Amino acid sequence: MLVDAVLTDLVGLSMRPERPVVRRIGVHHGRIVGVDEELDGVRARRTVSLDGACVVPGFNDAHNHMVLFGMSRTEIDLATPPMRTVEDVYAAVAERARTQPPGTWIVGSGYDQNKIGAHPHRDGLDAVAPDHPVWLRHTSAHMSVANSRALTAALDGVPVPEGGRVATDPDGRPNGLLEEQAQMLLRRLRYPFPEEQIVRAIGAASERYLSEGITTCTEAGIGRGWIGHSPVEGAAYQVARERGLLGVRVRLMVASDSARELEREPGQPPANGIDLGFRTGFGDAWLRLGAMKIFADGSLIGRTAAMCCDFKGEAGNSGYLQMDAEALRERILRAHAGGWQVATHAIGDRAIDIVLDAYAEAQARLPRRDPRHRIEHCAVTRPDQLGRLAELGVVPVPQATFVGQIGDGMRAALGEAREPWCYRQRSFVDAGLTVPGSSDRPVAQGSPLLGIHHMVNRRTLSGALLGPDETVSPLDALAAYTRGSAYAGFDEHQMGTIAPGHLADLAVLDDDPTAVDPARIRGIKVLATMVDGEFAYQAPGVGFSA
Repeated sequence: MLVDAVLTDLVGLSMRPERPVVRRIGVHHGRIVGVDEELDGVRARRTVSLDGACVVPGFNDAHNHMVLFGMSRTEIDLATPPMRTVEDVYAAVAERARTQPPGTWIVGSGYDQNKIGAHPHRDGLDAVAPDHPVWLRHTSAHMSVANSRALTAALDGVPVPEGGRVATDPDGRPNGLLEEQAQMLLRRLRYPFPEEQIVRAIGAASERYLSEGITTCTEAGIGRGWIGHSPVEGAAYQVARERGLLGVRVRLMVASDSARELEREPGQPPANGIDLGFRTGFGDAWLRLGAMKIFADGSLIGRTAAMCCDFKGEAGNSGYLQMDAEALRERILRAHAGGWQVATHAIGDRAIDIVLDAYAEAQARLPRRDPRHRIEHCAVTRPDQLGRLAELGVVPVPQATFVGQIGDGMRAALGEAREPWCYRQRSFVDAGLTVPGSSDRPVAQGSPLLGIHHMVNRRTLSGALLGPDETVSPLDALAAYTRGSAYAGFDEHQMGTIAPGHLADLAVLDDDPTAVDPARIRGIKVLATMVDGEFAYQAPGVGFSA
């Protein structure tokens, strides 16, 4: 047998319990055809020595916002660092205003009021950019701030959407802050975004992802609604692929705002979907429809998530749903009836209760084999909810990166008694649930190795240990970003492990994340990334060749 390549001189962490470590990997036509002794007597067109490097299945980010991240690379970076105060934000906007023509939009993203002391105010933005509309997105993406020029246009005769809030000063004047669905007032001024802008954003994000060892990701919401960029956003992904700009495999979550009631034969229950009835699973190994994305509530650090009890220090504020509870239930039931995997954003424990009830009802009414519904974030999970998640076979999709990057804000919002419920990992695993790895980028930095680091260490920026009982082993963390994410996307039969028949998608690392000091995991470097049997990325100075 003649194969395309055999990779040698490596330490391969296969993520297969029956064969945890491999030393040789055979690749042919984009697939793994054998490992170790299975390659004895096999001839190869290329034999590639990896010089003792550690090889793992390609990383899979189960929840990110690829287009939003790609676009953010051309916007003002409002993260901390470099921003330390609200005045730093104003200074950055002023600098951009000096370089942009009057009347053009100034857009920034990534600020966190917990780190800079407060939300920017419209008056402060007016002072530094009176001739530009200004739109600054919060790091959670669940709220934005606008100056008067943008805000006046946004509020011009348009009612505030249900599930959103326009914040005001004590005198009742809007202060520039728009929460949750109220952001639609701003987005309508720029939506839909041009296809070419979306395509370029996909290309920019792909380059970054490949450099971090990512070979697959799930885009957590395309199309209509406040999370989408165009009603035909999926077409931009096809164009990016045709032009060679889509470097990683993508599963596209369709925003439920893009769905409509399907015309079906008489007697069928009401179902929502997209035209022609395409649903989860349509596509190929490169680009495929994933779940239908539904929003139940908001943000933890923004204190808009739907909680059973008030946020710490804010009597009377227990957050809110993004739609009426009955409307949320109906939307979930109709997505299930349409054959979709359902992925509902639910952060607060009250929102999680409502979603679990709807999932249980959907499956009782219309039983389906392995619907594998998901709860995106599943952030504040009470002990009594763990058993229900397991009973229903729900996939929780937490982001450990939040612990290390915005964990102090989450602790402040919850208080000491509820801290142990926050962005669980170990409790999900112990309950028998399969947990994927994800970043929610650009809400947080998206490197999978950084995510693995935070799963294992769970230290906030201040050094606090958030949920010490929720730490997992490096091997479990690596499994989340490989095997776990594959399972969350119905891909476990073709990715997530180094096994014959699986896609030849691999990340080559300069050290073994399961063997180093846990404090050093975040410092491991990606030497190369293989997709479809070819090196799509090699770090500067690295040149693996025959």
